[in-house]
Amino acid sequence: MSIIFKPKLFSILKAGIGRKQISSDILAGVVVGIVALPLAIAFAVASGVSPEKGLITAIVAGFLISLLGGSRVQIGGPTGAFVVIVYGIVEQYGIDGLIISTILAGIILILFGVLRLGALLKYFPQPLIVGFTSGIAVVIFSTQIKDAFGLDIQKVPADFIDKWRLYFENFSHINFYALGITLITILITIYFRKITKKIPGSFVAILAITALVPIFDIPVTTIESFFGGIPNSFSFTIPDFEITNLHYYLAPALTIALLGGIESLLSAVVSDGMISGKHRSNTELIAQGIANIVTPLFGGIPATGAIARTATNVKNGGRTPIAGIAHAITLLLIMLFFGKWAKLIPMSCLAGILIVVAYNMSELRSFGSILRGSFFDIIVLVTTFLLTILVDLTIAIEIGVVLSALLFMKRMSDLAEKRVNNIIDSDIIEDYSDLPAGISIYEISGPLFFASARTYTEVIKEVGFESQILIIRMRHVSFIDQTGLHNLKDTIRILQDQGVLVILSGVNRDVMKDIAKNNIASMVNSSNIFDSFNSAINYAKARIDQDEIIPVA
Repeated sequence: MSIIFKPKLFSILKAGIGRKQISSDILAGVVVGIVALPLAIAFAVASGVSPEKGLITAIVAGFLISLLGGSRVQIGGPTGAFVVIVYGIVEQYGIDGLIISTILAGIILILFGVLRLGALLKYFPQPLIVGFTSGIAVVIFSTQIKDAFGLDIQKVPADFIDKWRLYFENFSHINFYALGITLITILITIYFRKITKKIPGSFVAILAITALVPIFDIPVTTIESFFGGIPNSFSFTIPDFEITNLHYYLAPALTIALLGGIESLLSAVVSDGMISGKHRSNTELIAQGIANIVTPLFGGIPATGAIARTATNVKNGGRTPIAGIAHAITLLLIMLFFGKWAKLIPMSCLAGILIVVAYNMSELRSFGSILRGSFFDIIVLVTTFLLTILVDLTIAIEIGVVLSALLFMKRMSDLAEKRVNNIIDSDIIEDYSDLPAGISIYEISGPLFFASARTYTEVIKEVGFESQILIIRMRHVSFIDQTGLHNLKDTIRILQDQGVLVILSGVNRDVMKDIAKNNIASMVNSSNIFDSFNSAINYAKARIDQDEIIPVA
C-alpha cells in the first residue's frame, strides 16, 4: 500500500540535490516572489479585504504548500479564482466567517487527500471548469470598473446587474487621471514582456506609477487613502464563532475546497508536462488543506496552486520546492522592509493589473471551442457561466456538477438505446446462421448502470420471450451497479418463469463478484455461466439437441 502523505521536498532532499540546482531554485523563487507581489495585493483588494492579507497568504500558504506539497514546482498563494468567493463570504459573514470557512475548507481538503480523491477531482468536466473560470473572469473585471474609472462610489452592490446599473449611473463622473493610469498599467503589463521576460510588466507598472503619482500630485485613490497603511507584521487571530452556527459555513467551505483542489491539481498537471515530472495528488491536497487551516489564523485568505506563477517558476529554472520556499521568503522580506511604501500604490493601477488577469482567465479560445461542440457540453458551459455571474459560484459549481452528471447519464442512456436499436434492426440469425431454432443471443454493449439498465433489460425480455435459450453476452459490461443488478435479477426471474433457460457468457471478474453477492449466479446456476462465448454456444446447442430445457429455479 502506497503512503498517502509523502512530500516531494523530503524525497528530493533524501535523494540529494546539487548546489547548482539550489542556486537556480533560489533565483527562480526571487523572480516568482516579485511576480507574486502585485498579484497578492491586487487579489486581496479585489476580494474586499485589506492588501496585507494577500501578502500574508502568499507568504504563509506559499511556504507550507512548497514544504509539504506533492509537486516539485507548485507555487501556492491567493488566486483570481477565489476573488468571487472571498468577496461573497466577507459580505455575508464578515472576516471571522471567512476564517472559519477557510479552515473548514482546509479540513475538507485533507479528507479528500486521506480518502485518495486526488485522481477524482481531475475528472471534473472541462465545460464546467471553463464555465466557472470564464464567469469568474467576468466578475473580476466588473469589480474593477469603479477603480479603473475612478468612480466616486462608496458601496458597490454585490449583485452583478445592480453593480453595472450603478456604474452606468456614475459614468458621467469619470476620473480621467485614474482611467489613464489604468490604461497605462494594462499596456505596460502586456507589452513589457517584449523588452524582457525576466521582470514582470505588472511589477514595473506598479513601481513606475506609484513613484509618479506623488511626484506630480495626481488626484487618484491609493491603498493608503482607501485602506490605510500596510502592516509589516503578523498577528495570530482566533475567530469568534459559535459551534451552533458552523453549518452556515459548510457550503462556502466546500466551494473553497473543491475550487482549491481542482485548481491546484490542474496547476500540478500543467507543470508536470513542463518538467516531465509526476506529482503526488493526494499529498498535494493534504498540503493545500494544511495551508488553508494555518494561513487564516495569521490573517490570510484561501490559497491554492497558482498556474501562472508555477509556470513562471519553471521557466526561470525552478525544479524543486526550494524555489517555492524562496518565493515566500522573498515576499516576507519585501513586506517587512518595503511594505510601508506599498500603501502608495494607486487603486487604478491594481485595477489595470486585475483586468489583465481577468482577460487571461477568461479562456476565450476554450469557451469558443466548446460552443462549437456537443450540445450537452454547451448546456453545462453556459449554465455554469451564467450562474457564476448572476447568482453565486457555490451554486454554479453545485448545479454544474449535478447537471454534468445528469447529462452524462442521458448520453449513456441514449448510447444504450442506440445499441439496442442496432441489435433489434439487425438479423441475428444471419450473424449466427448455424444456430438451431430456439436459441437467441443478446449482447449488453456497455456498463449496466441505472441510466441504461431499464433499456437493456426490457430488450432482454423481448428477445428472451421468443426463445427457449437466451445467451446474454456480457464481455463489454465493465461494471454493474445496484440498479443494474436489481433489473437484471428481475428480468432473469421473469424469463425463467416463462420456461426460458438463461446463459451468461464473458462475465469479467469484478462483475462476477457483484452478481454472486446478489444471488444472480445461484439463480442462473454456475454451470450456465461461461468465460468463453463459444463454450456458451456449444452448451446451448447440446441442451437443444438433448431437449433438456429445464430452467433453474
